[in-house]
Amino acid sequence: MDIREAHEKFATDEQCLQYIEKMRWPDGIVRCPTCGDKNVEKYERPNTSAKRRSNKRDPEKENKRGWFYICRNADCRQQFSPTSGTIFHDTHLPLIVWFQAIALMLNAKKGISAMQMQRDLGIGGYKTAWYLNHRIREAMAEGDIPKLGGIVEVDETYVGGKQKGKGVYYGKKQKQVVVGVRQRKGPLVFIHTKDAKAATLKEIIKKHIDQRVQYVMTDDSTTATIALREVPIDGIRPKHRVINHSTGKYVQGIVHTNTIESAFSLLKRGIIGSFHKVSIKHLQRYLNEFS
Repeated sequence: MDIREAHEKFATDEQCLQYIEKMRWPDGIVRCPTCGDKNVEKYERPNTSAKRRSNKRDPEKENKRGWFYICRNADCRQQFSPTSGTIFHDTHLPLIVWFQAIALMLNAKKGISAMQMQRDLGIGGYKTAWYLNHRIREAMAEGDIPKLGGIVEVDETYVGGKQKGKGVYYGKKQKQVVVGVRQRKGPLVFIHTKDAKAATLKEIIKKHIDQRVQYVMTDDSTTATIALREVPIDGIRPKHRVINHSTGKYVQGIVHTNTIESAFSLLKRGIIGSFHKVSIKHLQRYLNEFS
């Protein structure tokens, strides 16, 4: 979905709210998010534009939505809306801005920074744009990702600044490890890990690769070979194929890791060109954006 389509389809907050309601309750039956009861009532909010209950409250932060639901369960009586418990919960930004921000992030191949988001959407402050970006990135990680099948490539890369004059080993130790698992012509998963040891790779392979996979491609790293040898799933071990980068070979028929390496390239172009620097604390959120 591009920006023009988002603007045409979600031109008002009411259209955005109706879309969220349809996605949250696809069967058309609204349920209370607190107790799960179907006995709910829609309540139209009275017009308070002529007379506000408090002169101290900022009019820009007032809830402008015209309706909400009330649970009729006597033990609950919870008030809620389709945005309750979602990334849009208790937001002061219009839902139109949220939907346009999501469209921008989904269409930015190399990511989009908070400063760029602030300029594109006319958001008042950098902190608001940063918060908006990270709420969306966090939502991208929610939900179960199905295990990858077909031809799957596994590799690792290192994220961090250059360490000059102290050797390659020292430089790697100062960087953050990112493991990539990619199904050819399919999903991609980036995982921020504490190291690239065989035990760590083994757990990632068990979690993200289906045992009915056609092939698992890796380079000639010893840790990847050990990890696949130790995976307690007989369906994966015989399907391991290795491309020997150390001998100068990068493609041998269908055996290569170019697909996952191109994903790493886009990730690093995004960090260098769009974000310039990222914190270790929030690195996984940035990886979610590229996954």
